[in-house]
Amino acid sequence: MPRMSQNPPSLRPDLAPTARFSDAPRAGQPTIGMVSLGCPKALVDSERILTRLRAEGYGISPDYSGADAVIVNTCGFLDSAKAESLEAIGEALAENGRVIVTGCLGAEPEYITGAHPKVLAVTGPHQYEQVLDAVHKAVPPDPDPFIDLLPATGVSLTPRHYSYLKISEGCNHKCKFCIIPDMRGLLTSRPAKAVLREAEKLVESGVRELLVISQDTSAYGTDWKDRDEKFPILSLARDLGSLGAWVRMHYVYPYPHVRELVPLMADGLVLPYLDIPFQHAHPDTLKRMARPAAAARTLDEIAAWREICPDITLRSTFIVGYPGETEDEFQTLLDWMDEAQLDRVGCFQYENVDGARSNALPDHVPEEVKQDRWDRFMEKAQAISEAKLAAKVGQRMDVIIDDIDADGIATCRTKSDAPEIDGNLFIDEGTEGLSVGEIVSVEVDEAGEYDLWGRL
Repeated sequence: MPRMSQNPPSLRPDLAPTARFSDAPRAGQPTIGMVSLGCPKALVDSERILTRLRAEGYGISPDYSGADAVIVNTCGFLDSAKAESLEAIGEALAENGRVIVTGCLGAEPEYITGAHPKVLAVTGPHQYEQVLDAVHKAVPPDPDPFIDLLPATGVSLTPRHYSYLKISEGCNHKCKFCIIPDMRGLLTSRPAKAVLREAEKLVESGVRELLVISQDTSAYGTDWKDRDEKFPILSLARDLGSLGAWVRMHYVYPYPHVRELVPLMADGLVLPYLDIPFQHAHPDTLKRMARPAAAARTLDEIAAWREICPDITLRSTFIVGYPGETEDEFQTLLDWMDEAQLDRVGCFQYENVDGARSNALPDHVPEEVKQDRWDRFMEKAQAISEAKLAAKVGQRMDVIIDDIDADGIATCRTKSDAPEIDGNLFIDEGTEGLSVGEIVSVEVDEAGEYDLWGRL
């Protein structure tokens, strides 16, 4: 399931530093800008669209003013995300005037054109051909075969040292609060050979960390009728782990066979990190969500994972204020958090989403109660995080360097930290000679609520 936060500025390609597209457009070259909203899966779609456009001779503009047209890749998961998408479309129209809309919100074209009738075209999620057709119509291609050469790795909207690797599209779950299957369809897994070929090319180009994403990573390959193995994610993870880069697993639904993934983490093939959307802990709440009501067994699974791989980091997201959530149900969630002791936790307040079945449930929770529960939940999650990080002081660990600022302070991540959503480790002295993307060994000497500080 996608992240619920707004995109941080570094994930907004329209605000990307010019150096990201360092090759200046040639005289007369048609140029396209891109705004990418929503989850990393949408970011991968944006990269694919831009790669195709580059192959056809288009230049990529880092700002509105230099673009002949702008593509806005939208998110439509929550009403707040829809509002952000409409705002981004309006901004692009005001700054540029020629706007093509794609992505999840594009599944509701009338919603977009009703607010912004001047958009040139609207296409749905992962409709690459339709997006290209709309670009061709708005800005005809004018390639120069002697100049417009596409880099072997395509266009990347993330730093060179890490990359998202999308292994499937769609989802087979029927969660009442989610409209992802309506927007992106049922589970469709990419062929393992194609995933591995892409991963190999990324690693060859200098990528040090592969972030595996999908709507339901642990279900990868289960849509293949004539598959050789019951759970293809296991062999895919093993093969990815053999490439020599960090491999981080996101959106892993807690099926029983996830227990077979954990030994790969203990052996160092895959990072000891699981991003699992638990959503809640009370069986009645989970039942109203149409999710498996197995919170007690989940605690058993967590214990089993930690027994196999004591260093495992567990990240999850939760919903508070779901329709019908009582104070007792919420307290069960807090008690479960005390037992589960998750390392990284995100939480959002329930929102109605147009088309979601949860809208029709009775006993919606008042806004002020949602806010109070969110505050209490985050207070507990923060306390757990602070205690877990304090226990890391004195440990030695490998970190990957994401940035080194003008003052020589290096922003890094441990194996327990995914980019953009988790904490950082900072090195504030002795960073001369280090470079972004390098993996170095540090000793942790200070801890905060979400971040660490260390020295080489």
